[in-house]
Amino acid sequence: MGAMRGKPFDGGSAHRWRHRSARQSSSVAVVLVGLVVLVGLVVLGACGSLGAASGAPAGPATTSTPGPADVHTGQPAPPSSDETASSAPDSPAAGPSAPGDSAPGTAPSASTTPPALATLALLEVKGRAPQTGYDRELFAYRAVDLDRNGCDTRNDILRRDLVDQAVRGDGCVVESGTLVDPYSGRTIGFVRGQATSGDVQIDHVVALSDAWQKGAQRWDAATRESFGNDPLNLLAVDGPLNQSKGAGDAATWLPPHRAFRCAYVARQVAVKHAYGLWVTQAERDAIARVLATCPDEQLPSAGAPTVGTPAASGAPEPTPPPPLSTGDGEVYYASCAQARAAGAAPLHRGDPGYRSGLDRDDDGIACE
Repeated sequence: MGAMRGKPFDGGSAHRWRHRSARQSSSVAVVLVGLVVLVGLVVLGACGSLGAASGAPAGPATTSTPGPADVHTGQPAPPSSDETASSAPDSPAAGPSAPGDSAPGTAPSASTTPPALATLALLEVKGRAPQTGYDRELFAYRAVDLDRNGCDTRNDILRRDLVDQAVRGDGCVVESGTLVDPYSGRTIGFVRGQATSGDVQIDHVVALSDAWQKGAQRWDAATRESFGNDPLNLLAVDGPLNQSKGAGDAATWLPPHRAFRCAYVARQVAVKHAYGLWVTQAERDAIARVLATCPDEQLPSAGAPTVGTPAASGAPEPTPPPPLSTGDGEVYYASCAQARAAGAAPLHRGDPGYRSGLDRDDDGIACE
């Protein structure tokens, strides 16, 4: 009876005890696995450090540090974006291509664009303004001595552009000389005189009237005077051709001497850019057509022009015109170039064709 009064056997308690013991065993196993993984990571890190310290070459990393997913799945984690980038094959750095590497049809960079074409693109394109108020005298051509050398602008340009000159003792006035005309390609003998001085005229490459209608109306007096006497905008040329040009721009007039057209329009571009003048659309198109035939044309300086000759024309070099007769049997040489071409140089005082205008130092011998 005493045994019957004791607590009866509880089968459920025994079951719960066994289940709890199993959970504890499982927890211990998980802890042990974690310790094993941790020890393995420490060992691997130590090996890597030893390898780096021993000077072994480091290769691209191929193993990422396992994250939590690695422990539970047993599969390696996918590489991060940084790892993917570091293990990709080397490729050229992005940047501008070297000259000549661009694909066909790609426009050249600004650094390789010829100056005349590049500058043309900078000019504003507008229509002509009215000519109201225009007066050539507003530009004071020859009325001012901008370089203060004591000589007027016409004689400054004649001395710059002519060869075989005879100049007065004042060092300014050109009495005679020879011009290789850029507009025609011909050689022209210049002699000062009422009937002959007009054979060589000084052209404003950008005509004064054209400038007036394309921006010069807004200038002050000093700017107009500078423009009217600027050597960059002035050339000694064939007189009749200068008259035929008038106030034309590149859309209405170009030099007959085709070998000079590139230099001619490049000079117009340089002048218009320097003074902020605009161009009409027709003018811009005409200049662009010319420069397309000479894409390397540079902007000019204020010096004398280089008169080109067509490369394949086969035309003979210009020769000085023959000596002129005075009508009374006397020989007249307009320049020393004529005298040399005739085989008469040097000329001594008293020789046919001798004159003081050719004898620069007045020593009795001309065209030495």
